This record gives sequence, C-alpha cells and structure tokens, in this order.
Amino acid sequence: WNDGWINVVNPYRASIVLGTPGSGKSFAVENNYIKQQIEKGFSMYIYDYKFPDLSIIAYNHLLKHAGKYDKLPQFYIINFDDPRRSHRCNPIAPEFMSDISDAYESAYTIMLNLNRTWIQKQGDFFVESPIILFAAIIWYLKIYENGLYCSFPHAIEFLNQPYSDIFEILMSYDELANYLAPFMDAWKGGAQDQLQGQLASAKIPLARMISPQLYWVMTGNDFTLDINNPDDPKVLVVGNNPDRQNIYSAALGLYNSRIVKLINKKKIKNKETGEEKRTLKSSVIIDELPTIYFRGLDNLIATARSNRVAVCLGFQDFSQLVRDYGDKEAKVIQNTVGNIFSGQVVGETAKWLSERFGKVLQQRQSISINRNDTSTSISTQLESIIPASKISGLTQGFFVGAVADEFDQRIEQKIFNAQIVVDVAKVQAEEKEYVKEMPQLLHNLRGEQLTDDELDQIIKANYTKIKKDVLSIVVVEKARIAKEQEMATA
Repeated sequence: WNDGWINVVNPYRASIVLGTPGSGKSFAVENNYIKQQIEKGFSMYIYDYKFPDLSIIAYNHLLKHAGKYDKLPQFYIINFDDPRRSHRCNPIAPEFMSDISDAYESAYTIMLNLNRTWIQKQGDFFVESPIILFAAIIWYLKIYENGLYCSFPHAIEFLNQPYSDIFEILMSYDELANYLAPFMDAWKGGAQDQLQGQLASAKIPLARMISPQLYWVMTGNDFTLDINNPDDPKVLVVGNNPDRQNIYSAALGLYNSRIVKLINKKKIKNKETGEEKRTLKSSVIIDELPTIYFRGLDNLIATARSNRVAVCLGFQDFSQLVRDYGDKEAKVIQNTVGNIFSGQVVGETAKWLSERFGKVLQQRQSISINRNDTSTSISTQLESIIPASKISGLTQGFFVGAVADEFDQRIEQKIFNAQIVVDVAKVQAEEKEYVKEMPQLLHNLRGEQLTDDELDQIIKANYTKIKKDVLSIVVVEKARIAKEQEMATA
C-alpha cells in the first residue's frame, strides 16, 4: 500500500464513473469533480437524477468559492417538480436555431427519450415519420412571426390541432413542402389509415408531456444555454425525479442536446460588439446517464477536448448503456473515454475493465511431489493486472481505474487499484454550513412567498395562454391561406 493521489491531469479526455448502487460513486468521485472544478473556475452543467443531491453541493460550493472566477457565473436551476425553485428556459429558442436540421435534432431527441425502443430502430418508417413531422412544426414556429411562439409547449399544442389544419398550414410554406412530401402523398392518395398511424406515433408519446408545470418552465427566457459564454458564464443544474423519469427525461434530454451543440465551440461571438472570444473551460457532469437519452454524447466526447469541455459520466454498468443507447453508441462511449473510475461491477463490465487494464508477465512456481523425489518448475505467463473476480468483489469506497496523461504531464503508473480516502470529518463540517434548500425564485407582487393558490393561478394562466396562442395561429393562418387562394383564383 502507498499513499498518493489519483491525478486526472486531463479531464477534457472525458471520465466514466462506474459502480453498483452503494459503491461510493458520488461520494468518492462525482462530488469531488464538482467541488474541484468549481474551485478551478469551470462553468458547469450538472444533470442531477436524484435532485437536489448534487445541486446542493454545487450551489454551496459556488457561494464559498465565488472568488475563483474572473467573472462570477450565475447559478440556474431547471426543476419541473417545484416551479418556485426553477428558472425558466426555452430549449428551442429561435435565436439558437439557424437551420431546419436544428429543429430535426430537437424533435429526434424528444421522440427517442419518450420511446427508448426507437433508439434500436432508427431509420424505420414509423420512427422517422413522427420525428420529421414534429421537426417541421418546430421550424414552422421558428419562421412564423420571427419565432414569437417558438417553444416546445406551443409545438405540442400545434401538433394536437386537426391534421387537415396542420398540413394545410405547413404546406403553404415552400421550405416545408418538400420536407412533408411523404405525408402529403398519403393524404392525397387516400391512405388515411397510414396517415393516422404516422400522426398517432407523434401525438401519443407527446401527450404524456402536456403538463402546466412543464409548460411554465419551458416557455420562459430567464437565461440561455450557452453556459461557457465568457460574457455570461453559468452553473446550470437540471433536476430529474425517479418517480416521473419517463416524462421529465424527454424534456431534459432536449436541454442536453441544445447545450452540447452550443458549448462545443472554440469561440463565441458577442451579440452587441460582434467580437469573438474564446469560450470558457466547462464541465458536463451526468449522474445516472442511462436515465436520459443524451443525443450527440459520443461526438461530444470525441471532439470537445480541443474546446475545453470536460465530460464526466456516472452510471452503474455497461449493460445499462447498451440497453438504452444501443450497442454501437455504447461501444463508442466505452472506447473513447480516457479516465475510468470503477467501484464494484460484475459480469461483462468487470471482464471488459480487466481487459482494458491489460496483462503483465507473472512468474509461477509449481511443485510436483512423487514417491521418489520433489521437483520444482518456474514459468512465466501473462496474467490480468486486475482480474475480473477482484473487480466483482470490491469493497465500498475501493476503486480500480486508469487515468490519461498528456505531453507535458506524463504519468508512468496510469492504472490504480485503491481506496479513495475521503476526509469524512471535513465533508460533514462543510455540510453543516450548507444552505439546505435551493433559493425560492417566484414571489408575488409584494415580494412575499407565493401561496399554493397564487402559484396555481400563474401556472394555469400560462397554460391557457399557450393554448389560445395556438388556436389564434391556426385561425390567422387559415384566413391568410383562404385569401391567397381567392386572389389566385381571381
């Protein structure tokens, strides 16, 4: 045994933290990532599956180490369970969509989060059809009235209008007509059953997301998702809830995909001055990765190193990743990550890790005894440095793994098999001083905490407004189309 440090000298080559429940992933590794990266001045995005476990740590550590930043980042929360403690953000804000492919990306992320089985069936007709239709609706809302109604809740409500109205309006725009050609062929060819099936594939999953609270959070514009903008740095935490995982994961997946697109840049342009600045170093920490479909994650790991994006992924087992991301994408994530921490894991994951750590020549001595004499033979053979059986039986707090180095910081001993010693007394002393609850963000006109009735009224008013907005769009657009047809006939 030797006292020492596990030095992650290059977090930009991405990190994986594995381990069965209770193996100490969060306590020993993920919490330290959050604390140390805040102390080193990173902007951050944290997916907190069991909100507010990680969020409390990030919030309090940022308060304590605010002086470590050149420009103090703002702390933002997305929390559908408690709108009082949630900021509002539109993940499909029109200013961040420059092409219809951005709308497709958003629709793709939503649909695959709502239907995990579709991940294995990408390219199928009844998978691509609802994605294309929803993408067309998102892009339509982006170009209509300069994106005034371009939000995810407006898109859901528009999809729930009569399909004759939807197609009539969308087909009146040349840039959407080719996109929707397969639907129009079915409509004009009288294939009503096929068309109804295509629409139902989009409507049924999205109907699960019709929620006044979710609509409230996703229609505001308290902040933008460019967390590593040097003029406006952010620490953003998004909270899931294991009891409502199927609904929330789809919405949070949309935030994920937009953030990945926005932070994976070397430079960012100031809107007022037009000056280009280097993006800040940033960190993406995902706890319980398989609970959310994170589109573009493999690409982020492979390309974001040069843009100073440090990715840390926590999950229990590679079989989870294969189940929820598909075999191909799971393998890419496995094989492109530079830093690995693994507590107790079993089965195929333990075997894969053992193979990754490699083998070493071991000397073996064998003794054979018979009636006449005793003979000794010594041989050498390749044996696993850390056998799978050892990884399967690790004690809580004990980890095996490997770290990546770089040109100017060589690490000879990259592989470790160690107890990660956490100063429990220091952690407990820190936690005693913590602000235990996230700050309340919503107040009434008198600056007082909102009552439950006042909160319900605000959220229901927003819900009703979105529905009225969409009905108004349909009425105005149908009138415009009728007038254009009248003029063409005349």
